[in-house]
Amino acid sequence: MSARPRPLLLGAVTATAVAVTLSGCTQKATSGDGAVTVTASDSACKVSRTQIPAGHVSLALENTGSKITEVYVLFPDDRIAAERENIGPGTKATLVTELKAGDYEIACKPGMKGDGIRQKVTLTGKSTAAKHSPEADAAVAAYRSYVLAQAEQTLPGAKAFADAVKAGDVEKAKRLYAPSRIGWERTEPIAESFGDIDPKVDVREDGLEAGQDPRTDWTGWHRLEKALWRDRKIGDREKELAGQLTTDLNAWVKKVGTAEITPTSMANGAKSLLDEVARNKVTGEEERYSHTDLVDFKANLEGAQKSYDLLKPIARKNDPALARELDKQFASLTEQLDVYRTDDGADKDLYTYTSYDKVSEAKRKELSDGVNALAEPLSKLAAAVAK
Repeated sequence: MSARPRPLLLGAVTATAVAVTLSGCTQKATSGDGAVTVTASDSACKVSRTQIPAGHVSLALENTGSKITEVYVLFPDDRIAAERENIGPGTKATLVTELKAGDYEIACKPGMKGDGIRQKVTLTGKSTAAKHSPEADAAVAAYRSYVLAQAEQTLPGAKAFADAVKAGDVEKAKRLYAPSRIGWERTEPIAESFGDIDPKVDVREDGLEAGQDPRTDWTGWHRLEKALWRDRKIGDREKELAGQLTTDLNAWVKKVGTAEITPTSMANGAKSLLDEVARNKVTGEEERYSHTDLVDFKANLEGAQKSYDLLKPIARKNDPALARELDKQFASLTEQLDVYRTDDGADKDLYTYTSYDKVSEAKRKELSDGVNALAEPLSKLAAAVAK
C-alpha cells in the first residue's frame, strides 16, 4: 500500500481547490450561486460554504501547492467517505461521490504526512441517500460479497505465514509472504477505510509518522518483510509481530461487513487501486526487500477490474464509449503484466511473478505507461455511474 500510514485521519490535500456540484437526486449547484470551493495551501484549508446538499457530489480538484496531495471526505469517526489520492502540483482531478446527510470533514494534508488540516462540513437534505437503479443495487451487493470473501480468504494464508514466522522458518515464511497479501491488495480501498487497521498491517518504515519509533511502533507485513529479506533472521520481536498481524487481520474481517459501499465508491476505489500501482508498485517502493511488487500489482489490478465489471452494465448504458475504452485498457494492462507471470496459471488465487529487481527500467516504464493509459479513463467511471 502507500508509503504513509493512515492513523485515524485518513485524509489529505496539500494545496487544493475543490468545487462541489450536485447531480442525481439532488439539485445542482452552479458556480454562480451554489458552488463550494475548498482552497488548501501548505498551511490552510479554507471552505467557502459549509452547508452542502446531500446526494451525488462532484468535486473538481486542483492542486495549487508545491507538493503531491490527496483529498479526503471523512465521516465523524474518521472512516473514509470519499478520497482522491496522488494529485500532483499544478494538476487537476475530479472526484464524484455519494454522500448521505450528516456531518463530515474535508481533510487537507500537505505532502501526505501528518494529521492534516481539516474543515467541518454538513451535508443537508431529507433523504439519506441518492436513489439507485436495480443494476446499481445489484453491483453494490455483489461487491460487498466479493470484499467479504476476499477478507475471509486472507485469514488462512496470513495465519500460515505467521505460523512460519513463529516457527523461525525464514524460507517458508518468504514463500508464504506474497500470497498472504493478495486478498488485502484486491480490496485495499475498503481495507483502508478502517483507519485504525491499515497503519497496523500495511505501513512501510518511511510511512511512519513523526515521533513514531520503528523499533516499537512499526508493525505488520512490511516490518516482517524487512526481517526476512534484509535481516535474514527471525527473533522474538518478529514472532510477536506475526501474532499481532493475525489479530489485526481478524479485526479487519469483522469490520468489512460494515463498510460504506456505493456505486461511486466502487468506481473511486478502482481508480484508487490504480493510483496505488502507479505510486508504489511500478516504482518498486512497496516491496523493497522482497521484490514481490508484481504480485501486489496483479491483485490491485484484479480488484479494480472486479469493481468495473460489476459496474459495467451501468457504464455501458450511460457512456458506451468509456466502457469500450476501459475494456480495451484493462485487457491490455493484464496482458502486459502476465508476461512476467511464472506460475502455470492453474490457481487464480495463488500466482507468482518475476522478482521486480530483475525488471529493467525500460520495462518498468512500459508498465507505468500501461497503468497511466488505464487510469485516465478509469478516473471517469464514477461520473458515468452517477449520471
